[in-house]
Amino acid sequence: MALRHLAIAGLAMSLLAGCAAPRLPKMTADQDCHIGVYRLTDGRLLDIGPADGSDLRWRLQDGQVGRLHADRAWASTVGWTDRPDTTAVRWGDSCEGVTLVTPQGSVEGRRVALQVRDTSFKSGDQTLFGRLVLPPGDQPVPIIVQVHGSEKTAASLYNHTQRLLPAQGVGVFVYDKRGTGRSTGDYTQDFQVLGRDAAAAAVTARHLAGPRAGRVGLEGGSQGGWVAPIAANLIPVDFVIVGYGLADTPFAENRDEALQDIASYGPGARADALEVITATEGVMASNFTSGFERLEAAKAQFGKQPWFKDLKGEFTGDLAKYPSWILRIVGPTFNQQTPWTYDPLPALRRLEAPTLWVLAGEDTAAPVAETRRRLLALHAQGRPITVLEFPKTEHGMFTFETDAKGQRRKVRYAEGYFQTSLDWARTGALAGPYGDALLLTPEPRSR
Repeated sequence: MALRHLAIAGLAMSLLAGCAAPRLPKMTADQDCHIGVYRLTDGRLLDIGPADGSDLRWRLQDGQVGRLHADRAWASTVGWTDRPDTTAVRWGDSCEGVTLVTPQGSVEGRRVALQVRDTSFKSGDQTLFGRLVLPPGDQPVPIIVQVHGSEKTAASLYNHTQRLLPAQGVGVFVYDKRGTGRSTGDYTQDFQVLGRDAAAAAVTARHLAGPRAGRVGLEGGSQGGWVAPIAANLIPVDFVIVGYGLADTPFAENRDEALQDIASYGPGARADALEVITATEGVMASNFTSGFERLEAAKAQFGKQPWFKDLKGEFTGDLAKYPSWILRIVGPTFNQQTPWTYDPLPALRRLEAPTLWVLAGEDTAAPVAETRRRLLALHAQGRPITVLEFPKTEHGMFTFETDAKGQRRKVRYAEGYFQTSLDWARTGALAGPYGDALLLTPEPRSR
């Protein structure tokens, strides 16, 4: 999700536990050995990165992905499903080699040596940890500064683009979001603060790269779609990329998700559900200090409707589930400074850098209809925004399969998605084709 708010119940449990997960989990010896990007003898690139616990995750540059299970002799499962994979990864005698095993045969690979430089930089009163990864050589290259979504994990550990893109000639700068990894401060969803952090990261990346800095720009996924344009209006950048982000308010995200949850109940349910949604927005906007009377009235009026149990969204379902006295106690402790009414349109209207916006056509975490409409309107007004949409993809640009309970399971990244970032960073234009992606704003191939 673009916001990823925890359920109230989960928050209460974490408060009672009185502890938090470490900001930077320790890697196992196997993970330390094998994390890297490998060039296969057939020319393809295979990235090995960390997954939860002791596991690893493999990715190919075309978007295929799977999880390698340490407790199953590194057997792979497809994407983010539990389905056994016909693809496997085998380790070489050292940490420098791998073998990719597919039904078509086995292909060996060797680790790609990249130029890696760790650094720290100031943003406001916090010190953030950053990492610049460049391709081998001494020639200028484009550099993508990766802007966070809402995740609380350390980008320096979990962001796979820091290996996969430099191995294809485009540098990457990642940094641990404040309150994560090796960065100081507290986690926040204050877009203005995060925008200043991203701007400081871009300045640091350009300085650190020195003569190797070619085109330098920002790429933000999900919540990063709100943050990257703010940063791009603070400092000069050569390009912006947004993946599966919203051009609408955070409140609109919650509303559209919640209404999507109950779409099968018809228009009458939609009108009634809007009263519940609006009531929960009032409580959230007040930081759990007011609005409870309206919420309780809405629950009393509609709580026994068949659609009520399916109403979720980003936070509406959680707030409607619990009595007001619990919300008053627990809610304020979960204030992440989210600017619920933030409208990104003013920032998007001011953007001068060529901006690529990539939509996931069946995004249930950040429904795209209003974002698509707004972006196409901005393009028609002459703003430098290009809109590309991958149909039949979910949030994160994943293709998916649906299980017997109707739950979506992520299978792989959309074919061609990774290539869009490479092309936009290099030229500020698309070359295509990118799988079955649709270009919604036709324009010249070069700028």
